[in-house]
Amino acid sequence: MSIVKTPSAVKEPPDTGDEHRLSVTGGLAALSLDAMASVAYGPEAIVLVLALAGGAGLGFTIPVTLTIAFLLGVLTFSYRQVIAAFPEGGGAYGVAKTHLGRRASLVAGASLVIDYVLNVAVSVAAGVAALTSAFPELLPYTVELCLGVLALVTAINLRGIARSARAFIAPTVIYVGAIMLVVVAGLVRGEPAVDVSHQVSGLQTVGLLLLLRAFANGCASLTGVEAIANAVPSFKKPRVRRAQRAEIALGGLLAVMLVGIAVLIEKFAIAPADGVTVLAQVTRASLGDGPLFYVVQFATVVLLALAANTSFGGLPVLAQLLARDNNLPHVFALRAERQVHRYGIGFLAVTSGLLLVVARGQMNLLVPLFAIGVFVGFTLSQAGMVRHWLGARPDGWRWRATLNGFGALLTFVAAIVVTVSKFGEGGWLIVLALPLLVAGMEWVNRSYGRIGARLELGKTPMPPRPRRSLVVVPVHAVTRLTRDALSAALSLGDRVVAVNVTNPEDERQARAFVEDWDRWDPGVELVQLFDAHRRLDEPLLTYLAQVPEPHVFVLIAEVEPEHAWQRMLQNQRGAVLARALRRRTDAVVCRMRFRVS
Repeated sequence: MSIVKTPSAVKEPPDTGDEHRLSVTGGLAALSLDAMASVAYGPEAIVLVLALAGGAGLGFTIPVTLTIAFLLGVLTFSYRQVIAAFPEGGGAYGVAKTHLGRRASLVAGASLVIDYVLNVAVSVAAGVAALTSAFPELLPYTVELCLGVLALVTAINLRGIARSARAFIAPTVIYVGAIMLVVVAGLVRGEPAVDVSHQVSGLQTVGLLLLLRAFANGCASLTGVEAIANAVPSFKKPRVRRAQRAEIALGGLLAVMLVGIAVLIEKFAIAPADGVTVLAQVTRASLGDGPLFYVVQFATVVLLALAANTSFGGLPVLAQLLARDNNLPHVFALRAERQVHRYGIGFLAVTSGLLLVVARGQMNLLVPLFAIGVFVGFTLSQAGMVRHWLGARPDGWRWRATLNGFGALLTFVAAIVVTVSKFGEGGWLIVLALPLLVAGMEWVNRSYGRIGARLELGKTPMPPRPRRSLVVVPVHAVTRLTRDALSAALSLGDRVVAVNVTNPEDERQARAFVEDWDRWDPGVELVQLFDAHRRLDEPLLTYLAQVPEPHVFVLIAEVEPEHAWQRMLQNQRGAVLARALRRRTDAVVCRMRFRVS
């Protein structure tokens, strides 16, 4: 039975390292980059759809943005409750696992994996788009620039460079200040500062379907809202209160920036233009082409790169949790010498790189895919919180459950709208990938379950008993390597047999080997096997099938060259033989390395 405490009753253990944890400002800098960065592509995603209806459609930019801002407010207050209920960190995977069961947690985990991969691809593409908007001559090299930025971020993370909140504060403050400057300057500017002759002519009347598509596109702006709730233990005490303040501050800042940009889009009649982002057009309309324009663009590039970097910190940790629960291969739980999850980072880099290549680095092709997985996680998290309040029933549980239930309903409807409206524009890829990921994790879990049953995990085994054993040593010449191998074999088993495999046509060479062996007389039995096809594995496998000992070791002696390039000089017979033995016998294969130095 679990005991759930209200926020006021949560007692936290003393922590001598509290000074290394996050303040409200540090939490915003370290954990809100995904959400803050969405200002660079969220409004543009709305405008791309509304522009299909010409000026009439663009006139709905503010209402659509206000609807998204309302949903943002509901999510912000809902995740404020998640923080209160899960002071140890309440991400969608943890909430779903606790209250909705393992299958729902796998769906949440798969949606988070997709979210992390798309966050990297979208952030890198949006950052490069901001760069090419400032320097149009770089536009033909969009894909190369995207892959270069991705490679840089990957290399930094593989080296294990610490991601300090203090290092994030400056670029975050500059970016938020730059966007606020654009909004304020644009609001006080009296006349439109741009040429609106390129505005798209009316192609269709504004209908509900078009507005729903614009809403679905703009919901990409809500990514990252849950990040603070995932990392409550990273805050200074009182952790819950600081995390809640950071969540509210994030929601407020993001709403102001989104609505402000939307107002300027309508004021200056901004429409999509090839090679220039909507944010760049708004910035130029508000601030002109002077140095401030380039400050905003560079601040956007830097923050988007940092936003991509947060996925490199998040997905490997999520993969570790999934691997710990036997839902992913255990290799994802391994850490390299610099305490980095190398395989999780590698998976993220490869998959996001493939997306960037397929989408040709075009931000607007990737953004519509972003929101589907995000809203699946939102819905499961909020639904899990409803179950939490219904089970715990602390003071005020009714309004808390109502808030989370309303949030679950809104995000579920948003998930349906986004999926239906974006299905033909690439959304089918997410609809296909999500169940495939869940099915893959189920298969991994069942495989580990079968292995655990064979190993009798959780049971106390019988006491160990000695068994008669045979050690087989493949040999082909009388050398120091053979001597060392036989010495090791004599210490491993009760009986040692040296096996030499040769071809019947090489009778002279076989006889010479036996003479050398008899002259050496190592005190070890020699068995000579013949194979007309010059195979090494089949004769040895046939011999092993006939030995009486129940426990067999095969010791393969190999030379370890002094330099890596010298490996090409080896015949790789040891690797071929070891692979065949492991695949077709129960023998214990030992590969002994003789180092040449």
